[in-house]
Amino acid sequence: MEYLEFELPIKELEAQLQKCQIIGTESEVDVSETCKQIETKLIATKKDIYKNLTPWQRVQMSRHPNRPYTLDYVKALCGESFLELHGDRNVKDDKAMIGGLGKIGDQTFMIIGQQKGYNTKTRQYRNFGMANPEGYRKALRLMKSAEKFGIPVLTLIDTPGAYPGLEAEERGQGEAIARNILEMTRLKVPILTVIIGEGASGGALGIGIGDKVMMLENTWYSVISPESCSSILWRSWEYKEQAADALKLTATDMKKMKLVDEIIKEPLGGAHSDRETTFLSVRDVVLKSYEEFKNLSPKELVKNRMDKYLNMGVFKG
Repeated sequence: MEYLEFELPIKELEAQLQKCQIIGTESEVDVSETCKQIETKLIATKKDIYKNLTPWQRVQMSRHPNRPYTLDYVKALCGESFLELHGDRNVKDDKAMIGGLGKIGDQTFMIIGQQKGYNTKTRQYRNFGMANPEGYRKALRLMKSAEKFGIPVLTLIDTPGAYPGLEAEERGQGEAIARNILEMTRLKVPILTVIIGEGASGGALGIGIGDKVMMLENTWYSVISPESCSSILWRSWEYKEQAADALKLTATDMKKMKLVDEIIKEPLGGAHSDRETTFLSVRDVVLKSYEEFKNLSPKELVKNRMDKYLNMGVFKG
């Protein structure tokens, strides 16, 4: 188990509890009362820490190395029913963007999402979850297939941004993302979107237009990452905490500004601390949300989605 800097008090208490339990097991000394006291203190410390997280700490939580990624959710929600589909029929198959058909409960979904790696080798293989233009074109191809067969779309967002390399720009990164945004606004099947980790910039928007957009509690959604914002405004990454605060990127901020529709509560300690509970929460919310849209006609779906995005933001006449 890895701990973030602000989680160190929890690490110390868990180490104390483990030592206490070992003493109780290996000797005849009764340490049950001491263990109980440590457990009580541990629960209180966890509640105190996780209920008062700063925006920057939530960004750190969203990047926790033990946090479940898209394929973890797919495996938990769909089991063996998931059939991954590959390629954009133009350039190649982008490993940072995964997609395919899977059943959640009795309902088939076209599931699309960014996938990060678990170690150095898989992170390079998945390009750190940063999709190239062919990734967004693959996503669009799969969405169009879903539309053709009347299958709802579920997108899972977890990306530090679209890949900013020269080759990606040469192959039309901006156009691919813009095309996806346009096509998703008028897709004739329900689209549900869940931000499960990082939701950065156009990389997230490329698969982020939905009838209902939901965020897990310790995720973020913004036009730019705090580090990049800090480097632009202050010419240094040292002000990333101030940038995170100013960007209003947390789930609470997004809900308050009506840019997302629902916050999915995470277990105490974050999604990685109790994966099964997190998966069940996401499953329940996805199926419940689908019920809201499954009986709407394609015309109603598109109109409501268009109206939703046109009503976002404020302006002075």
